[in-house]
Amino acid sequence: MTRKKKEALWFYLLVLPWLFGFVTLTLGAMIYSFALSLTNWDLFTTPGFVGFDNYVRLFTKDKIFWKAVYNTLFYASISVVAGMLFSLCIGYFLNRPVRGSSLYRTLYYIPATVPAVASALLFKWLLAPDVGLINRFLALFGIDGPAWLLDPAWVKPALILMSLWTVGASITLLMAGMKSIPTEFYEAAELDGASPPAQYYRITLPLLTPVIFFNLIIGMIGALQIFTQIYIMTGNGGASSMGGPNNASMMIVPYLFNNGFRFYKMGYASAIAWILFY
Repeated sequence: MTRKKKEALWFYLLVLPWLFGFVTLTLGAMIYSFALSLTNWDLFTTPGFVGFDNYVRLFTKDKIFWKAVYNTLFYASISVVAGMLFSLCIGYFLNRPVRGSSLYRTLYYIPATVPAVASALLFKWLLAPDVGLINRFLALFGIDGPAWLLDPAWVKPALILMSLWTVGASITLLMAGMKSIPTEFYEAAELDGASPPAQYYRITLPLLTPVIFFNLIIGMIGALQIFTQIYIMTGNGGASSMGGPNNASMMIVPYLFNNGFRFYKMGYASAIAWILFY
C-alpha cells in the first residue's frame, strides 16, 4: 500500500468509533424521533400513525405552543444581546493593566462553573418577593420590589437577569481574542492620538468579530434550549406548575417536556422537538 492509502485507512479506522456512535446514538435517534412525530404514541400502547396531524395542530390550534415560541424568542434575543454587551464591557476593563486583574478574571469566571441547578436555586432565593436580597436592597432606596417569579410581567426579566450570571465563559473567550491582537495596532493608533475607547471601538471590536459571532451562535443555541432554570425557578420542583403564572415563562423545551412526560403525548412532543430543531 502507498503511504496515502495507509493514511486513509488509519483515518477511517480511527473515525469508525465516532461514526458508529453517531449513527446508532444520534442519527438513529433522530430518525426514530421523526417517525414518532407522525404518531400519537402515549408510551404505553402501540403507536398509531396520524401523518402530519401533530404539526398541523401545533401551527393552527395550540395557543400555548405559540406563547412558548414567543417567550423563548423574547428570552433568547434579549438575554444573548445583553450578555454580549455585558461581556464586551467587562472584557474591556479586565484587559487593561489594572492591579489584581487576574483575581477579577477568576471571580467573573467562577459563576460559569456553578451547576445550573445550584444557580437556579440561588436566584430563586435572591428573587423571593419578601426575603430575597434583591428586593431588600431595593427597599433601602424606598423601592417596592416586584414579585419576580410570581408576576407575569417580571418573570422573563428575572430569567434574563439570571442569564448574566454565567457570562464568565464569554468574557474568557473575548479576552483570549484580545490577547491575540498584535500590539503594533494599538501603538500606531496611540501615536495618531487615538484614545483608549477609540482604540477599542476602531481596532479591538472589528478584530473580535469571529469571537463575537461564535459567542452569539453558542448563546442562541443555549438560550433556545433553556429548561433547568424554568423547571427549578418557576416549576416549584415539579412539571405540573412549570411555566410560571399564566404560562409567562413557558419555553419550548419545558413545553416539550410537559407533553412528553406529563401528558404522555410522545408523538406530539417529538413534533415540537423537530420544530425546535428546524
